[in-house]
Amino acid sequence: MTPNPPPEAAPPALPTLGTMRERYGPRYRWYLLLSVMVGVMASIMSSTIVNVAIPGMSHHFSLGQERAQWVSSGFMVAMTVSMLTTPWLLSRYGYRRTYAGTMALLLVGGIAGGVANDFSLVLLARVAEGLAAGVVQPIPAIIILRAFEPHEQGRASGIFGMGVVLAPALGPSIGGVLVDLFGWRSIFFMVVPFCLASLWLAYKFVPTTAPGGVAATRGSGLDWRGLALGTVGTLCLLNGLVELRGDSPLQAGLLLAGAVLAFAGFIWWQRRIAAGGGEPLMSLGLFQYRQFAMGSVVAFIYGTALFGSTYLLPVYMQVGLKLSASHVGTILLPAGIVLAVTIAGVGRLADRQPTWVLVSIGLALLAASFALMMVLRLDSALWLLVAFAIIGRIGLGFILPSLNLGSMRPLAKPLIPQGASAINFLRMLGGAAGVSLCAIVLEWRLAAHGDSLANAASSPARLAAFDEVFLMLAALCALAICAAWQLRRPNS
Repeated sequence: MTPNPPPEAAPPALPTLGTMRERYGPRYRWYLLLSVMVGVMASIMSSTIVNVAIPGMSHHFSLGQERAQWVSSGFMVAMTVSMLTTPWLLSRYGYRRTYAGTMALLLVGGIAGGVANDFSLVLLARVAEGLAAGVVQPIPAIIILRAFEPHEQGRASGIFGMGVVLAPALGPSIGGVLVDLFGWRSIFFMVVPFCLASLWLAYKFVPTTAPGGVAATRGSGLDWRGLALGTVGTLCLLNGLVELRGDSPLQAGLLLAGAVLAFAGFIWWQRRIAAGGGEPLMSLGLFQYRQFAMGSVVAFIYGTALFGSTYLLPVYMQVGLKLSASHVGTILLPAGIVLAVTIAGVGRLADRQPTWVLVSIGLALLAASFALMMVLRLDSALWLLVAFAIIGRIGLGFILPSLNLGSMRPLAKPLIPQGASAINFLRMLGGAAGVSLCAIVLEWRLAAHGDSLANAASSPARLAAFDEVFLMLAALCALAICAAWQLRRPNS
């Protein structure tokens, strides 16, 4: 009599959202947030830290300013456009494969950029890093709104925001030391330990399921036409704004007209594909929710003011007030620390207070910080500049954890991934436009006051030109407050 064969061992259960919760208990949602926070910190660091390497890279490859600038611009375009693909990737491949894939791409981009001996390969590596950074950045907002209860979403946003803010605050300082010690190539390798840590965390804590805990499915294919139209529109917009700063107004006008046509075509195609039962890259149904539509307006204007001021403040301090580069870093460091602390505190407030109130307070403080810059003169005390910068960063601390929550809480759950993708896309598009806008208006006002950045000495006329640009940013923030008031719930 032959013995019965032993029963076959059951295949191990896939690490779905449900099995992960059972394995790690109530704290699992925090482990999941920490896992993606490390990856987002790496992606943000890769976007900001390369600026300190551009002079060394330009010298190594004998580049002009225009070609060297594509190291930053190529990353920005790739990151902005790839944000639109996050919902489709999560639905098709699930959280783990999407997140681990982006971290692997960021890792390969960092290593390839560090060893490249041809500038074209460096540029290709930066585009790869930008694609990875764009896909990963909407994921935390999706996790916070799906994995956390409403009464703890603000706290989660605050903790996440505090960690993410530290990356651009500390990155350039560490990067400057690395460039001095090891050269510009070391900047690319800085993301390697973060990527390796994020890959380990991904396979330990990130589930295989798609948003909502459902299994990833093949579904419909990626909307390549929509992605192409969005890419063309973004490229035309950014290049058109850059050309406005040059001597070719006709070329600038053609590029900006191309941007308008491409974005109009994008909206038309998204409507058509949705009407045909397909899966659009950006669901226009999002904008039927008043709070999301107004939050998108705030996000675009906020991105314009934030990125524009990030460009303008160092230029103002070095060219307008004639401060050294080391002074600039020292002045902005306390503001960065205050921002991190403010985000953590406001995150807890967002669980108890209306988000539209917090966003409005933040925009008012940001507008006030820009307006106060107008009182500074060449002989003003430095502590005033530090104080005004801190006021602005406190304002950012009120906005960052509150805006996404106020905009996306009303959305139907299936629309949350689309919402996170769309609002990040619009914020980055506004940010990319903000840098060029500030540069264009500054050059225009300097010319109107009979000055230019080429002059070595500062003057009251130059400060007046900077004051007018700060006034423009303050007006933009005041305009955004009008939209922020519409984040109120309909019955409030």
